[in-house]
Amino acid sequence: EFGMAAIMNGMALHGGHIPYGGTFLTFSDYSRNAIRMAALMKQRQVMVYTHDSIGLGEDGPTHQPVEHLASLRMIPRMEVWRPCDTAETWVAWGAAIARRHAPTVLALTRQALPLQARGAAELDAIRRGGYVLVDCAGKPECILIATGSEVGIAVDAARELAGRGRRVRVVSMPATSVFDAQDAAYRASVLPDGARRVAIEAGSKDTWGRYVGLDGAVVGMDS
Repeated sequence: EFGMAAIMNGMALHGGHIPYGGTFLTFSDYSRNAIRMAALMKQRQVMVYTHDSIGLGEDGPTHQPVEHLASLRMIPRMEVWRPCDTAETWVAWGAAIARRHAPTVLALTRQALPLQARGAAELDAIRRGGYVLVDCAGKPECILIATGSEVGIAVDAARELAGRGRRVRVVSMPATSVFDAQDAAYRASVLPDGARRVAIEAGSKDTWGRYVGLDGAVVGMDS
């Protein structure tokens, strides 16, 4: 993995190609030095990391990522996308190609995930990194924030709670750094004050505090 990512850096520096490579997300540990160099050198390369959660590690803990998404998101200039379905994956690939002077990570699952229902506004909002996927009538009491394969879980939970008379919004956030770069008005419209926030991601919960606040909760996979 390190050799692959280092070669991709050389290809990017040479020019004429948009290099991409793929491996399991947990093996981003091996390629970290090289992809960090891509960020430092402002080079476009695309790392496609699959088997993105502990539910998919085929050989036990060594193949089951926990801290990896949080670690990759902390690399300056690195953009990490964890899409929940085909539509978000399509947008993520487009964003990766458009970033001419920085690397991108696409963290993809291997399980079959449903295509989430969206209108034109929701499809357009994917590019903002975080958006309202499912909304409720009136001001939400609770906002469920999820990424990747956990978005479907959040949607199912929202439907169950709606059936009990609760007002629940689901926010899909495939790229936290892209969402953070949006203007304050947009971010406030997606995550308004006054609602209890719950973040759901099959990984370390350490990076989600700034989205849920002191009164929120994070459902992660820390052990």
